Amino acid sequence: MVEIALVPVGVVRSDRKVVLDDDWDSVPALVELEQSRFSPEALAGLDTFSHVEVVFLMDRVAPVRIELGTRHPRNNPAWPRVGIFAQRAKNRPNRIGTTICRIQRIDGLKIHLTGLDAVDGSPVLDLKPWVRELGPRGEVRQPAWVSELMENYW
Repeated sequence: MVEIALVPVGVVRSDRKVVLDDDWDSVPALVELEQSRFSPEALAGLDTFSHVEVVFLMDRVAPVRIELGTRHPRNNPAWPRVGIFAQRAKNRPNRIGTTICRIQRIDGLKIHLTGLDAVDGSPVLDLKPWVRELGPRGEVRQPAWVSELMENYW
């Protein structure tokens, strides 16, 4: 396969400096666009949306920790072993995270957010306004262990 190189569009600024699995809503966060590449014009109109999808690199995951097969989510043996693509774990092959966040306000090149589960300094690869029509159509199903895992996430 062809290797792909990406240049971050910005960086996460947050009080959370280390990766922890829960209580993300209690942490103020923002995305700051790279000022050498962007002006506030790049964010024009984003404030008319309630949410933005943030695509970021989970750069704190050491390459030796990347999973390619199955594992217990959060290493909890009470939950089934599932493939890395059947969970949203940080130890993914390309370490890419995505989160749909509520936009609080936009100030110049800074987007103040609620619900960003990325740590301070994480490279931001892209931003996309959340569009209702691109969300799931029809019934959504998931295994019970996912609901248990997410119980204290936000």
